Amino acid sequence: MTIEYDEKGKFYTEVVTKIPAAVVIQTTAHLIRGLVHIRKGERLKSELEWDEKFLAVTQATIHDANDHVLFTAPFLAILRDQIVWIMPMDDEGAATE
Repeated sequence: MTIEYDEKGKFYTEVVTKIPAAVVIQTTAHLIRGLVHIRKGERLKSELEWDEKFLAVTQATIHDANDHVLFTAPFLAILRDQIVWIMPMDDEGAATE
């Protein structure tokens, strides 16, 4: 890992700091609950605008139409084209504003 400094003493590193955000994601076929990791100082919307084919979700649970858990996984990559909507959740599982 390299660290570079500018003339004001600010340092730059290759490490990207991210903060986990609890979300509910509706895809074309399933409902997914898990954590999306957002770059520090950014919004969930900004994370969705990155030009990457997949969205990484950790601590994922995949639910069917009756809200039964079909699968759980420590990591899941969701094809962004399959996302219908995404909603941030708070610690109690309620939608945030």
